[in-house]
Amino acid sequence: MHKLPDWSEVESVFLDMDGTLLDLHFDNHFWLEHIPLRYGERQGLSNQAALEALMPRFRAVEGTLAWYSLDYWSRELDMDIVALKREVEHLIRVLPHAEDFLRAVRRTGRRLVLVTNAHAPVLAMKMQRTRLDAYFDNIVSSHDLGHPKETTGFWHGLQKIEPFDPGKTLLADDSLPVLRAAREYGLKQLVAMRKPDSKRPAREMEDFPSIETFAELMPNSQ
Repeated sequence: MHKLPDWSEVESVFLDMDGTLLDLHFDNHFWLEHIPLRYGERQGLSNQAALEALMPRFRAVEGTLAWYSLDYWSRELDMDIVALKREVEHLIRVLPHAEDFLRAVRRTGRRLVLVTNAHAPVLAMKMQRTRLDAYFDNIVSSHDLGHPKETTGFWHGLQKIEPFDPGKTLLADDSLPVLRAAREYGLKQLVAMRKPDSKRPAREMEDFPSIETFAELMPNSQ
């Protein structure tokens, strides 16, 4: 078992958005169900056939900035991705205890930063829907830095605009490739999310300390 971070060693808190603060069900539903539905309608394909046609294209750019770029997918699929996201934006939800955690961290006076791969249009949509932006001292998207969080280039770039001590910065994220890149850069206080999607079972985590909800990581309980 990995030990969760010791709050006495934490000066800054960096948080992912999708699958960490927000329910990944929105994104999974959008890419695996809604896009295949709309793409299939345009191409005369069943939902399953459309998904099978799209999956290799998704996998080809997974973990790159293109995967997270709404402009890229709008061009690639010849569809208005922002408009399609608005069709299902009612599914955007904050995960259990996430907002309680944000309030608790704010009360401690620690610096609180949102670090996300989300592209500006969808980031704005989600912040408008949830109002979580009010809790953060800074919001940084990988598109601003030119590197996805899955690479150490992101963390080098982040250091230049949001200076932090890697040994005293807590990062919570649902992506193992992101957590591994952060660890490679030197971050020590890492936490993986076991249940990023409320509609799917919790995952087993071996490489990192993990939580199912932020109720397990409240600063006043450490």
